[in-house]
Amino acid sequence: MVVPLYQSKAEFFRTLGHPVRIRVLELLGDGPMAVRDLLEAVEIEASSLSQQLAVLRRAGIVVSYRDGAAVLYALAGPDVADLMRAARRFLTDMLAGQAQLLDELRDADETAAMAR
Repeated sequence: MVVPLYQSKAEFFRTLGHPVRIRVLELLGDGPMAVRDLLEAVEIEASSLSQQLAVLRRAGIVVSYRDGAAVLYALAGPDVADLMRAARRFLTDMLAGQAQLLDELRDADETAAMAR
């Protein structure tokens, strides 16, 4: 049975739908990292990080490999880093728009208060 593309996309976004996974992907956008460095940066229990890395690995979003005694993780491809950057731009623009609206509302409140 062929899964429709929209269902595959929904599953992909569900996979991304965890704050630790997003943080890991943002960190890996700068290049491969050892698990110990990810642990330090993400500040969660090793078992929790391991679970989140396993989800990303099973989905094919990250890959792991050994470098001596260290296990390193890397993004499976550059598109994920592009997606993280696009999400950051989207949220930045959205929040900037909300800040502008808030400023306008405050200005309107001040104008109304002075008119009283």
